[in-house]
This record gives sequence, C-alpha cells and structure tokens, in this order.
Amino acid sequence: MEEEDVVILGAGIAGLATAVALKRVGIRALVIEKSEGLRATGATLSLYPNGWFAMDALGVSHKLINLYSPCKRAYITNVDTGATREVSFTRADRSGAVLRVVHRKALLEALAEELPKDTIRFSSKLTSIRTKAQKGSSIALIQMEDGTTIRAKALIGCEGVHSVVAARCLGLTVPINSGRWAVRGLARFPQGHGLNHDFQQFVTAGAKRAGFVPLNDKELYWFLTGKATLIGKDMARDPKVIQKEVIDKFAQDLPQLYTVIVQHSDLSTITWAPMLHRFPWDIIFGNVSKGNITVAGDAMHPMTPDIGQNECAALEDAVVLGQQFGELFAQRSRLVPLEVAQALTKYAQKRRWRAAGLIATSYLSGWVQLGGSGWYMKFLRDVVFYRLLHNKVLDVIHYDCGKLPCVSSCRELKN
Repeated sequence: MEEEDVVILGAGIAGLATAVALKRVGIRALVIEKSEGLRATGATLSLYPNGWFAMDALGVSHKLINLYSPCKRAYITNVDTGATREVSFTRADRSGAVLRVVHRKALLEALAEELPKDTIRFSSKLTSIRTKAQKGSSIALIQMEDGTTIRAKALIGCEGVHSVVAARCLGLTVPINSGRWAVRGLARFPQGHGLNHDFQQFVTAGAKRAGFVPLNDKELYWFLTGKATLIGKDMARDPKVIQKEVIDKFAQDLPQLYTVIVQHSDLSTITWAPMLHRFPWDIIFGNVSKGNITVAGDAMHPMTPDIGQNECAALEDAVVLGQQFGELFAQRSRLVPLEVAQALTKYAQKRRWRAAGLIATSYLSGWVQLGGSGWYMKFLRDVVFYRLLHNKVLDVIHYDCGKLPCVSSCRELKN
C-alpha cells in the first residue's frame, strides 16, 4: 500500500495548479491522471484579472503574461440595430492584470514545469474510493486499476465536469444542460491578422452570440453560442462540418470579417459542446467537502462560459487550498488527518458562495444575451443588463484571492 499526504485526481488546470500551490507551501501531492499525457482539450482559454492574480500567487504568471496580447476593451455590437457598446477591462490594481487569451497547452506546461517529475502519474485509472475512520477523522483509500491501493490524508477531485469524487464521494448533483451550446476555434494568419487587440462581440435577436479576440499578432480565438433549438437535435462532431455549418448557417448576418476568421481556423481546434452547469444552490447547500475529501475546478463549479470564469475560478480554488494547507503545515510541519478535514471545511466555506455567485452570474449573463427578440427581452438586455448591471457583472473578474503563506518564513520566526 502506498501512502501520500495529498492525492489529486486529474492533471487539468485545477489539478496542476493545486499541486503547484501545495508545493509552494511545502507539501508534496501526487497527481493521478488517466490520460497518457497532459489534457489539452480546447485550444485556448481566457484569463481575466482574477486569473492573473491567482497565477501571480502560484508564481507562474511571468512565464505567460508577456507572450500574449493584453485585451483592454470589448466592443459589443447589436447586429440588428448596429448599436455598439464599449466595455473596458483596464480597471485593474496590478500592472498587466487585464484579459489575455492564452494557449491552454502553454498554461498546462507552465504549471507542470513547476512540479517534480514524479508528481504526475499518467495512464492511471482508479476503480474505487473509500474512506476509513482514523482518530476522529478519516483517510481516503484509492484503489487503482493496476491493483495499487493509495492511502491519502487528503483527496482532491479535479477530474472536471463529470467528477467521480463530486458525485460519489460528496453527493453533489450531476451537472445539467443549460439549453445552450458553444462552438470554439483558433484562427491562424501566418502573415498577421492586422487587427487591434480588442474583444469583438456580436449579439443578434435570433438568440445567437458570436465574437473573437486576438491571442497575438497571428492568432485569434473565436466563438459562437446559441440556444439548443437553433441546431435541432445535434451538431456534427466533424470539425470540418462544424466550420461549414458556422459559415453557411450561422454567420450569414454577422460581419464578413467574422466569416474570414472562421475560414482561417485550424480544424484541429474547432469544437462543439453543450454548455453544462451545476445549480448554484447545490454548492451552497451541498457537500463541497466531506471529511478529508473535497473538489476543485469544474468538479466543484461547472458553469457556462459566458463570463470566461471556468479556468479563472479553478486557479482561485488552487490558491485558497494552498492557503489552508499552508497555514496548517506552518504550525506542525506535517499533516494530521483531523486538522486536514478542518482545513478543507474552511476551504469549502471560502469558496462556496464565490463559486455559486460565478455560476449564477455566468448563466444569467448568457441567458439575457440570448433571450430572443421580444420587447421584454430587449428591455432586459439593452436597458437593465447592458446599462445597469453589466459593470456589476464585470466586478467578479477583478476579485483577488490573495497570496500563499510563506511557510519557510513562518518556521524561521518560530525558531
């Protein structure tokens, strides 16, 4: 039987970031990943100021921040009326903390580089998880497909939307379909696209939203979202067919530039998927942690991508977990199961309302923008949302989850 202080299931952004946070406070974690290598599903991701604040705390922001163009403003155009609204992303209290779209693989590699080589165990599949009572608390027993049993003082599920830990260990409800879908892709212009580094978004009365934003001078991320009723039963999984559908069916009333961008897509980056989310009250009233087991990232708070917070929230989770474990480790220089459970309870308390608020804000943001062409929806979208509430929505992206404790300094002070 193997023994570990902390086992993390999943080597995605949440899992790797949590392992980095724990390493920063002096705790080694074992990351178990069923895939053969780093999971780079999805070509790009958006990092808003709160994501960069968390990256700063993890000590990895310097690796990426200068590689990608800052996006300081967005232009939201109502295709039906031609009206355009400008939104600023520059209300940040740290230099460089504005929206940047980055390559997902680059972020995963930046995090993985911070970890010892034996931290991530690839091609590892679990068969069961059970707990065993120990001195007023519990430990996790993780059974692997190869027959190995791992005994852990803490288990953190970071396996994404369909998390086994969330469903089976914590009893959180299974994420549901929001009734909307999203197509995403990465366009490449080898000679340069020549566009300003602004976020362009287009909204139509036909319950459709599209947009694009540059990563750098040669690459742009683009997206298209709509209601499930717009595509009937399903959309083809073939990237080439998806691209054709977007151009022929959905981009007809959008600016020609959008079509050109989609035409320049790297087909390997084009994906279609339904938007899944968990009801916010399930996180508020459900078990985000239980004994020595908890979840982070999409395993805890799957949400629609309407405000770009999926990965940012996962990075926040990692830092808060590091804070709780760091405070515990600084006092004893070791992990005690009972105190681990208390630390995870504090983590759950800190993240519960934040995560629930992000889920609700993201869902409502998308719902009101894709609400249709009725007069009441126009009023909600154009008057209530864009004029009165949109700046409040943007407040969530300027959240700072704080720094990691300096464990070595704490020990020096004690000595």
